[in-house]
Amino acid sequence: MTAAPGPLDRWYEQAGVRGGVRRIFHAEAEQGHVFFPEALVPHLSHPEVRALPAPRIRELTIRHLYQFLYSTTHLETRVVNGAAEPVANGRTGLDFPAELREDAFKVYCDEGYHALYSLDLAHQTAAVTRIPVPAVDYGGFVTALQSAGRQLLPDEPMLAGQLQAVVFETLITAVLNEVPQDPTVISTVRELMRDHAKDEGRHHRFFSAFFLQLWARLDRPQRIAAARALPAMIRAALDWDLTPVGVSLRLAGLSDEQTRTVLEDCYGESAGARRIQTVSRATVRLFAQADIFELPGAADAFAAHGLHEPEQADA
Repeated sequence: MTAAPGPLDRWYEQAGVRGGVRRIFHAEAEQGHVFFPEALVPHLSHPEVRALPAPRIRELTIRHLYQFLYSTTHLETRVVNGAAEPVANGRTGLDFPAELREDAFKVYCDEGYHALYSLDLAHQTAAVTRIPVPAVDYGGFVTALQSAGRQLLPDEPMLAGQLQAVVFETLITAVLNEVPQDPTVISTVRELMRDHAKDEGRHHRFFSAFFLQLWARLDRPQRIAAARALPAMIRAALDWDLTPVGVSLRLAGLSDEQTRTVLEDCYGESAGARRIQTVSRATVRLFAQADIFELPGAADAFAAHGLHEPEQADA
């Protein structure tokens, strides 16, 4: 029987790093284009923000683009490549097929390129708009996620890293799906997001298949520990990184008190919970395929983080 084609079988022909072009920013903003869709920037709808002058709101969208691009560089190099490299080099302690190890190297190449062109576009945008990139830590969410992994799986640091990558790479990213279709957004941003989305669609399929192979190689105690840790990893992966947002709001002219109000209203628990349930649906379905919810304590752990088995979530 012929094996079904894998998501990276045509990597040499399809990968952006193999045949893509450098996206060059042009000053289309003068023609009324935006740097980021307002619907995807939660704080832009807040009354305190809407009361700001138009130039300050424009700066907020530019800084939100910076946050997305810089966060991408941290995610791709520290989380995804941090997991792909041990698989590619056979350092996980698990026996994966040679084909999967080669695919992990392909992912590694892709993600390094995504980080490079994200940083490149941020620097181009800053040069053209003369709005500097704030000097803040855009990788705080990765540091928090890795800290959570160490706490959740203290005896399995390698496994924690693999699961973090699976979580990130199987989450549905509204930005990559929606921005390329929005004609109001600067074309360079749309093109870069479209490039990224093409690769990430293949990565989603790779990490979904990788997870099932990984899960099959774990013993029962490892599976139980992992199942109880995964919902917290999902939450950690999807919690907003508010430090750059707060800095951006203050640079736009909001006081500390106004900034705290905006962050609470736009990124508080209720707003975050709804977003997490929606974005994580495909990831939770993947875990259900591996019968994670049948393991002791797993269903309770997911429920404690506002996540449920697919049948319950879709009811």
